[in-house]
Amino acid sequence: MSDLSVLRAHRGFMQLWWSRLAGVSAGQMLMVAVGWQVYDLTGSAWDLGLVGLLQFLPALLLALPAGQLVDRWHRGRILAGCMVVLALLAALLAAATLGGWASRALLLGLSVLLGAVRAFQMPATQALTPLLVPPALLARALAFSSGGLQAAVIAGPALGGFVYAFGGGAVYGLCTALFGLAAVLTLRIHYEHAPPPREPTTLHTLLAGVRFVWGHKVVLGAVSLDLFAVLLGGAVALLPMFAKDVLHVGPWGLGLLRAAPAVGALGMSVWLSNFPIESRAGARLLGAVAVFGAAQLVFGLSTLFWLSLAALAVSGAADMVSVVVRQTLVQLETPDAMRGRVSAVNGLFIGASNQLGEFESGATAAWLGAVGSVVLGGLGTLAVAALWWRLFPALARRDRLS
Repeated sequence: MSDLSVLRAHRGFMQLWWSRLAGVSAGQMLMVAVGWQVYDLTGSAWDLGLVGLLQFLPALLLALPAGQLVDRWHRGRILAGCMVVLALLAALLAAATLGGWASRALLLGLSVLLGAVRAFQMPATQALTPLLVPPALLARALAFSSGGLQAAVIAGPALGGFVYAFGGGAVYGLCTALFGLAAVLTLRIHYEHAPPPREPTTLHTLLAGVRFVWGHKVVLGAVSLDLFAVLLGGAVALLPMFAKDVLHVGPWGLGLLRAAPAVGALGMSVWLSNFPIESRAGARLLGAVAVFGAAQLVFGLSTLFWLSLAALAVSGAADMVSVVVRQTLVQLETPDAMRGRVSAVNGLFIGASNQLGEFESGATAAWLGAVGSVVLGGLGTLAVAALWWRLFPALARRDRLS
């Protein structure tokens, strides 16, 4: 029996996989609609960056308490609760858009709530997966999960861009339905949950995940590499500007641009599912980050739609190598009793690289323009890859993931 057939035999894991497919698709559509609506209302690169910042700040404040909660409570129910809240937020956006009272203040305010929900969603998802498959299948399960995630990232923006032609309310209504489906699927996941011994919540227990990451330099190097590389090299927040002002395409083009990195990532995840990384994992990770930075440079300088799509696809493929290496290292080296807190720290790094990176891109674009912001970020990412090779030699020399 093939490894993928074995994975499909684990019912709880597959229910989580389908739940993530629905939830991530809805989340991607939501962000396409919010980004386009904010830029359409204000025409401001600063406001595009502000959407990312306002999602990051609550995630920063809630990350450690969220990790503590995930380690103590049923992770499936926490994740289902996150999906319910996201469904309610999408329904509110649909009502505001259809009713004509959607405003800059409302969209930015709901961005704060989205960030708060994701502070719990990410560690719950990451810490739940190892409970649904045996350890021997975990690396393959993470690659398979990443493939489904990227399929959702492809389908979500593309579908959201096309549905937006019928109005933002149509996109938000579809998001509401998909978040609801994800909540139902997650509630159907069953695993043996043994509540940990009761202990008071103290600063010491809250910081346990931080101490673990700091004490494992390979893990620290991997997650911090992603933080700085995507923080400097991410161009996602500026895609509405490139679509409208540089490449001169409408919402459909924005949807394709947002989907392009996921196309490359999906292709790479399929490759890694069949040909997993078995040697020189650290060197491949650092090399992938350098390729990511180079692809960002090409995208920033391109004025051709097809070349921009290709550059974003290459960046997505390179980023997938980073995702698989990082997630496998973190999950395999962390005891289950601490997975929630460690996943919260990892999620904080990811959130900083994505949401804070969006703010950095927007702020830099307001100063240098969209092209200048992306080119500067690509150069910064190349510098980070070279610097991390010297700062974290154990990571660069890491051979196997197991």
